[in-house]
Amino acid sequence: MNKYRSHTCGELRKENVGKKVFLSGWINKKRDHGNLLFIDLRDNYGITQCIIDKENSNFKTLEKIQLETVIKIEGKVVNRSNETINKEIETGEIEVLIENFRILGTCKELPMPVFSDQEYAEDIRLKYRFLDLRRKKIHENIILRSKVISFIRNEMNSLGFLEYQTPILTSSSPEGARDFLVPSRLNPGKFYALPQAPQQFKQLIMVSGFDKYFQIAPCFRDEDARADRSPGEFYQLDLEMSFVEQEDVFNVVETLLTKTFKKFSDNKFMFSKFPKISYADALLKYGTDKPDLRNPLIINDITEIFSRDDVSFEIFKKLVKSGSKVRCIVTKNTKDKPRSFFDGIDKWAKDQGASGMAYFTFEKEKEKEISGKGPVGKFFSKQALEEIMKKTGAKIGDSIFFACNKKSELERITSLARDKIARELGLVDNNMFAFCWIVDYPMFERDDQTKKIKFSHNPFSMPQGDIDQINFKKPLEILAYQYDIVCNGIELSSGAIRNHIPNLMYKLFAIAGYDKNVVDERFSGMINALSFGAPPHGGIAPGIDRIVMLLANEKNIREVTMFPMNQNAQDLMMSAPSEVSEEQLKELNLALKSKK
Repeated sequence: MNKYRSHTCGELRKENVGKKVFLSGWINKKRDHGNLLFIDLRDNYGITQCIIDKENSNFKTLEKIQLETVIKIEGKVVNRSNETINKEIETGEIEVLIENFRILGTCKELPMPVFSDQEYAEDIRLKYRFLDLRRKKIHENIILRSKVISFIRNEMNSLGFLEYQTPILTSSSPEGARDFLVPSRLNPGKFYALPQAPQQFKQLIMVSGFDKYFQIAPCFRDEDARADRSPGEFYQLDLEMSFVEQEDVFNVVETLLTKTFKKFSDNKFMFSKFPKISYADALLKYGTDKPDLRNPLIINDITEIFSRDDVSFEIFKKLVKSGSKVRCIVTKNTKDKPRSFFDGIDKWAKDQGASGMAYFTFEKEKEKEISGKGPVGKFFSKQALEEIMKKTGAKIGDSIFFACNKKSELERITSLARDKIARELGLVDNNMFAFCWIVDYPMFERDDQTKKIKFSHNPFSMPQGDIDQINFKKPLEILAYQYDIVCNGIELSSGAIRNHIPNLMYKLFAIAGYDKNVVDERFSGMINALSFGAPPHGGIAPGIDRIVMLLANEKNIREVTMFPMNQNAQDLMMSAPSEVSEEQLKELNLALKSKK
């Protein structure tokens, strides 16, 4: 107890009836019934209904007071009548008769209401974020975030991990996203970089002889915003372990995420053990390495069908001969769907930049042969239809959507179509968490533009297999111990078993066009450390923001971030980024070019 409150606004119950109390908080809502004024007083912990009658000398002042004014009230706790009990709030069985009050903080006219969670324009919400954060849903999201981080910290400690802090001012990285650069006053003309991730430092921690590291780490990347990615900065659970294989990392992460998601959500788990899907299979079956496994639809490759003589769909046959592929999605028991459903998917695909989605339904009437009902069904013989059914598991009454294109574009459109069709048919259970591991990433890929070999994922990963038997002459066949953890179509993290052998690293970098001198120059700290006895090690870094976004059932990461930037990486509340004075620039030995 202090001079501002004897109880919080979420604390009073029936057992407090008859007590004199004093509460402090914000005026959330007012309801004027003429002779009685009802005030919902809100603080961080909840809402208490307070009432004052017309005979009280404070009535007229409270009647005119602005919502969101901060006040202290003194009064007596009384029972609510049975018909006025509010079961939606924990204090709903009581109310406080106001005897006296005092204004603690005045409030100007509000640019947006606080008592409702209705959607408002992003610029208003971000400029007045301190008001936005008072609103119930987002306030609870931020509290959830705090609880999740505390829980994760405790669990990591129980799993034998110790928390260490890594530098914020570091060197610029030649790989990955754009760096945020910080000019050095004491070293004119040189710059620090804010860390995109503590990647090299956490590996150096392992080289230093520490066994299990974690950190709730801030990361800084000059990237464009997306619904699941904040521009500028984000937080991740960064962890690294020594003397481990891939499965050891998986066991730790599965244990942690299972406990965390069960603690903070009532959603069920689709899998008790997270399935492992190879990168190649993910692209084939789902069109993406971020599959939403709540969606039961599977993509099948039926390119071979279009080499048959009894298939006369000439447009696709010509494309296949020129190197295109054909992939399809089968929908179960959709024979009775209206034509508008099928045409709608076709039109939607064209809106996405594809040539459309061809379709037909497998049907058979009594003694008749199998046929394809739909615009292109006539181009397939009975035998061709039976072959498609065999390859895809389709039955009579099922429908098939298919597209033809080069591999990368085909994967894009079929992945989007898989999600679109599932939503149209209501196939996704939103009360489910479907985790999976994507594994067996290729170490290298060929650049579409230059045709040169480049790293496909993380250049510091350990290649799979016996390192003495690796065929460096066939780099596109080399797989890496790289992995992603995905939940409901959202990538939570990438990780890897690290390459801790300098000579092997030189060989792999040489394939991507980096000679030894370049590697020594760009990664001097890492290469030097690995040369002094490095243990096998690996790790991962699940995104805190995305974990909380899933637990809060939010579609945009802004809803679980306390002070986010807008889509243009601007902080509207604090007016950042901002211009700086000539004196500051001079002190840093910087000069700005004049705008033309």
